[in-house]
Parts: sequence; C-alpha cells; structure tokens
Amino acid sequence: MKPDFLEYLHEKVVLADGALGTYLYEKGIALGTNTDLLNIQEPDLIYSVHEEYIRAGSKLIETNTFGANRCKLHGLGKGDQVREINLAGARIAAKAAGQDIFVAGSVGPTGADHTVDADEEETDTTAAIAEAFEEQISALVEGGVDVLILETFSWLEELLIAIKVARKLVPDMPLIAQMAYPAGGRTVFGIEAHICGSHALDAGADVVGSNCGRGVTAMLEAVKNLSALRDQAPLSAFPNAGMPEVVDHRTVYSTPPSYMADKVAEMVKLGARLIGGCCGTTPAHIHEFQKHLHLKKTVTVAVRQEASRQGESQEPAVKPGVGSLLQSMNAQRLPVLVELDPPPHLDIDRVLEGADALAKAGADAITLAENPLAILRVDNLSLAHIIKERSGIETVIHLTCRDRNVLGLQAQIMGAHLLGLRGILAVTGDPASSTDQPGVSGVFDVNSFGLVRMISQFNRGYNMAGSPMKRDTDFSIGVAFSYRPSNPGLQLRRLEKKAMMGARFVMTQPIFDAETVKAMMDATAHLDLIMFPGIFPLISARSAEFLHNELPGISIPEPIRKTLWKYEKLEDQKKAGLEITRRLIEDIADAVDGLYLISPLNKWEVPLDLTMEIRKRGWKGTGKLAKIQGK
Repeated sequence: MKPDFLEYLHEKVVLADGALGTYLYEKGIALGTNTDLLNIQEPDLIYSVHEEYIRAGSKLIETNTFGANRCKLHGLGKGDQVREINLAGARIAAKAAGQDIFVAGSVGPTGADHTVDADEEETDTTAAIAEAFEEQISALVEGGVDVLILETFSWLEELLIAIKVARKLVPDMPLIAQMAYPAGGRTVFGIEAHICGSHALDAGADVVGSNCGRGVTAMLEAVKNLSALRDQAPLSAFPNAGMPEVVDHRTVYSTPPSYMADKVAEMVKLGARLIGGCCGTTPAHIHEFQKHLHLKKTVTVAVRQEASRQGESQEPAVKPGVGSLLQSMNAQRLPVLVELDPPPHLDIDRVLEGADALAKAGADAITLAENPLAILRVDNLSLAHIIKERSGIETVIHLTCRDRNVLGLQAQIMGAHLLGLRGILAVTGDPASSTDQPGVSGVFDVNSFGLVRMISQFNRGYNMAGSPMKRDTDFSIGVAFSYRPSNPGLQLRRLEKKAMMGARFVMTQPIFDAETVKAMMDATAHLDLIMFPGIFPLISARSAEFLHNELPGISIPEPIRKTLWKYEKLEDQKKAGLEITRRLIEDIADAVDGLYLISPLNKWEVPLDLTMEIRKRGWKGTGKLAKIQGK
C-alpha cells in the first residue's frame, strides 16, 4: 500500500519524472505529433517511457495526458475521445507504477482565449473551460491516479478554475498547482510567483510550484519567489533543460544533467520538496538529480510482533505510560526544556558549564540536537551522558533518520537506554544536501513515523524484528511540530497519528505570537501530549530577519521585526528582543503545558535568565502533566 503522498512529501524530497513529449520526439516520434493520442495508438511505447523514469529513480510519474482536454483534442477531430485517452493514460501509468510509485494525473491548460472583454462571452468561456477540466479530471480519477498535477498554466484565472473543479470532484486527493514563470519569478503577464501560489493555496491546492519556463536559472528565480510560501505548503519545481535550439533539423536542449542537478539542489534548500523535469529532460537528468540529492526509496519496515503463548499473533496496544522522563518531572511547576547545541568541535567545556547553570536554575531537561542542518557536531548521545553524569539534569536527545539505517537506529536506542537516558525526540532530519561535509548522503530507511513506531516497540520490550529485548525501555517519546495557523489540518493529522503510535510530548518550531500559541494549544487539547512551544529569544534585528526569511517553519511577525530595527545599537536591539520574549512567556504561561527555550547562537545565558525568572514567578501552566502522570 502506498503511503500518504502529502505526509511522504513533508518527510522527504520526492523525485518525479522528466519530460514526456520532447523525450518521445527524441525517441523517434515525428515532431509535431500529438503525443496524448499515443496512449491509445502506442501504449507499449508510453509504458516503456514510464519504466525508464522509474528505473532512473522517479518516485512519482505523470500520466501522458497534458493536452488531453476537449478544447485541444477538438482541433484534431478527437474531441469525443477525451475519456478514452485519459483513462488509457492513467491506466498505463498505474500499471508501470505498481504499488511503490505515485501516479500524478497531468492536466494542462485548455488553450482557450482569455482575452475576451464581453461579460457574457467571458462567462461562456469560463463554463466551457470548467466543463473541459471536469471531463478530463473525472477520467484520470477513474483511471486510478494518486495525485493531480495542474501544470504549465500561464493564466492564473484558468488555474483557479481547474483547482475549483478538482476540489469539487475529489476534495481529498492531493493537488499540485504549477505555473510557468519565464523570467524574474513572474508570469508572462507580470504577476509574481508567490502571489499566484498564494491564490492557488487559498483555492485548495496542497503543493504549489513551477514548471517549464526559460531554463533552470529562470526556474531558480521562480522558486526563490515562491519560497515565501514554504511554511504554508511544500513547493515543486520542474525546470526545462535550457532553451531549445534547432541543430540539423532537430530540436535540442543543451543543458547537461550535472549542471541542472546543482541548481536543483539550490531549489531544495529554498523549500522545493517535489523535484522533476520538463521540456528537454530525460531519464539521464532524473538519474543525475537522484545522485546529486542523495535520494533513495524509503524502505517499508514491518513491525513483527512476538507470538502469544497460544500461538496466535498479538498486536499490543501502545504502552499508555508517559515514559520516565515526563514521569520524573515536577508537575507542580511549569516544565522547562532548554536546547543547547553540541559544538562543531571537541571542546565541550562551555556546553557543560551551561548545563550546570541551567540545572541549578531549575530547568527540567537539556535537549541536544543531532547534527542540525546536516552540519557536523559532537555526538549528542555521548554528550547527553556526560551532562547527566556531571549535572544530574535529564536530557532529551534528538534522533534523526538521516544518519543511520534501521540497524544503527536500533543500536542507538539500546545505547541510550543503557546510558540511563530517558527522552528521545524522533525527527526525520534535514536533507543531507545542506551538509558542510563532503560525500554525505542521507539514509532515511524510515521517516519520523517509523522512528516513533520503532521506539514504541522497544518500550514494549521488542525490537523491529519482533525479537524480545529481555528488558523494556521506558523512553518518553517526543516529536517535532510546526503549527501553521493558516492551514493546520495536515500537520494536526500527522501529530494525531504520531500520538497513536506512542508519542508523548511535542517540541514545536519557534512561535513568536501569543495568540498563535493559544490557538495551537486549543487545536491539540484533545491529544494526550505535553506541548512545549518553542521560544526563541531574539537578540538582534539581523538575526530576526535571517530566521524569518531563511529557516523553514519559522515566521516572525512583521511588527516584531520592525520594532527591532528601530534601534541602531545591537545592545538596544537585544534588550528589546528579550523584552518581547518575556512578554510572550508571561502571556502564555498559564495556557501551555511547558516551554521549550532555544539558546540563540548557543548563548545559554539568555535562556538561563529566562528560566530563573520563570521559576521566580512560580508559573504552573495548564497542569496537564500532573493529569497524565496520574497524580
């Protein structure tokens, strides 16, 4: 069974296929042939092209139906074959994809004239376009596509009509909306990409992006413009292989795969989660993308359960306990976690000094990230053990799926148990393409869901193969959460799923607005999870701009950034930023289960002062921890 596409896309970069039309011409189909008709004329050829892309590494393939709508087929005398052609295209792709590859139903613009002025004519045109989309999309859905991809639209108005039709027909099917931005991140009519993307999201798209255009550099500009939306939805990018030129009566796209792969890696850093190719790209390009981005297929890890004494298989329910980390916390006060980054070198004295001070100030635990942003740092498991031995304070280690296979992850979990560590934050991990080390590739045998399931299995006394461990671990399992007020549904569903698998606490991305924190607490109140909103003390206007514009999942309200820029001196900016943070904590202290304080630039003195103030004020939070502890 295929995983949920949108969940899969949020966990890792997904590689799609490349061009169909231009690749078919390259394979000998006469230039100018309508390639959509090949679904019924040459189905084996279309099937073979899908197979080539899958072998090259595509996790998503598109149906050969880009222009298979009534408006375009009518000009060929094939207007009555819309359903037949789209149904055939969907079924050919589904057959090639099997159970491992996603199939996206490709829908392009109708080619209708949008320049009419008369209201009556415009109304008639809109209705005709909507009918054409409804006819095509219905056939694709009937044919078994997993996703719909609306692509190469130049007119925003037509794209919005297509989205509206798709949402009426299949409200829950993942929907990708892409426009062509020839240059400067704008449509041919001058509308900026992020404005088009915002309208598409409001209309019901799940993923927004760009395809076609004027080559890979122009696509990079489009993605930069779209990156303003990266916190609201995943982005997609399908660039052309350069500009076409005619050589010996053949149309040639000359941009080499390696050059494109470099640019595509930059797009990933800007928030592109779905990557493919458009005109001129081939399986060779897709294969190069896969190598350059270190992408690989996710291994589905089945959890085997130990058989009961009667020989019947049993599926133990998730252990109801909160885990020993949460159980050990003082529920009569507001729980506080403080993050310290392991250093990128071997001098750990300053981190140990900070842990000592935070323990004395009343922090409940130190959290230690694992090579955040794929930047090499000291092993957090070893550092956590040293901190606990020296300072007596509990620790939460971040465990990522990026750096170890299933064998290594399980060994790490066993090691954490033997060292007396009690808390693990299960995260997928940042893409390896952003690393500072040569030759790094991501493993990603499992994603964060699989890791939560894995740790829960150890809490029940079994490894992933179902073999008994002779001891039960008792970890408090944590997960990350990015609350998006404008579109919280997907992230909430993911969080609910992780809670069912055994997660017991949540550490969020930094939030800078009290009302957003309170809305998040209300939205998650039904879950037996201890929510730790991320609090990031701002210490300069420049750092605030960097966080807002360059780190995924972080959005700092404009009034806060403007306030910091009012001050010229860094000292005054820091003072203003810390005052903003103190007011935020005061506003939410009674509404949250706990607080997760992040050290800006690893300056632990800042969360130290905040921790001391929190303890002085005697805040207790919601009291949810006491209820979950059973006290």
